Amino acid sequence: MPIKTAKNYSSQTWLITPDLLGVLNSEGYFEGTNPAWFATLGWRPEDIESRQFFDFIHPDDIAKTEAAFAAIQKGHPILMFENRYQHKDGGYRWLSWNAVPEGDRYYCSARDVTQDHENRRALSNREEEARFREQFIAVLGHDLRNPLSAVASAIRIASREPQSDRVRAVLESANGSIMRMAGLIDDLMDFARSRLGEGIAIDRVAATSLADSLRVSIDEIRMANREVVIEDAFDFEESLHCDPARLQQLLSNLLANAVTHGEESRPIIVRAEDDAGDFRLSVTNFGKTIPDNVMDSLFKPFVRGSVSDSLQGLGLGLFIASEIARAHGGRIGAVSHAGQTVFEFRMPR
Repeated sequence: MPIKTAKNYSSQTWLITPDLLGVLNSEGYFEGTNPAWFATLGWRPEDIESRQFFDFIHPDDIAKTEAAFAAIQKGHPILMFENRYQHKDGGYRWLSWNAVPEGDRYYCSARDVTQDHENRRALSNREEEARFREQFIAVLGHDLRNPLSAVASAIRIASREPQSDRVRAVLESANGSIMRMAGLIDDLMDFARSRLGEGIAIDRVAATSLADSLRVSIDEIRMANREVVIEDAFDFEESLHCDPARLQQLLSNLLANAVTHGEESRPIIVRAEDDAGDFRLSVTNFGKTIPDNVMDSLFKPFVRGSVSDSLQGLGLGLFIASEIARAHGGRIGAVSHAGQTVFEFRMPR
């Protein structure tokens, strides 16, 4: 049975402190509790003081709480001891206790540290996600690239030996497949960094030969698609503050999309110019008009336009282009009308 006393706990500190205050007896019953118990745990004094305090402890914390209670009964103070105490709604709150013995009474104070525990758990989850992100990108960057590089090296060695025309064609086809696989890995790594990290990273410099960098992308697409005519017209001031390699990648993705969906008999037109304080880069192709329902999802990952039966790629090219634009503080959009489609990238100078 609890020991009942008629003490009057009426000091201002007792009444207004947000900390839980209580006087505990040697049998494990609180003889007095302050209003903070109700504010924190929803229990009124008669609820707390009529039951042994162990009734409120989380089952997983019983053993260590028993050890702490045994220690204070031997005269040892309890400092910053944490356990979970049941709320009246059935949940539990983390409390951090300080308690000192005085005769056969123990004067206790507790502070609600539930939010601290939730913050630590959230931080732990973020750290775990960061480790997962690093591991995932490592798999893409290392475990996929290494065997691919080995195959590419074997093909290069085999290509140096005398070959029949048929074998030479097979090796060239295999080398093209390897290049496409390498491109897919690049896209997946950019997608992983964008979705699992903080977006695509860029390295801004004062680009003094951006036009040359953009023409590299155009020449690469020309070499891979000799049947396609690509016209370019550049009229912009150099020293644009940007990441030339990323803009080169953006243009390459737009060109690859234009080659896939455009008519081979019509040219692809690339323009780069200054326009009202912006740098503007556009790619125009001719072919089927893109339907409105497809336009709405053009820049979403793993989406391919339905205007072509081509299944090349993962549907990440336009998404990555849009992420590169966003990383530059710019934007990318598309307009398709009367058999002409224009993709336009703009960024402020």
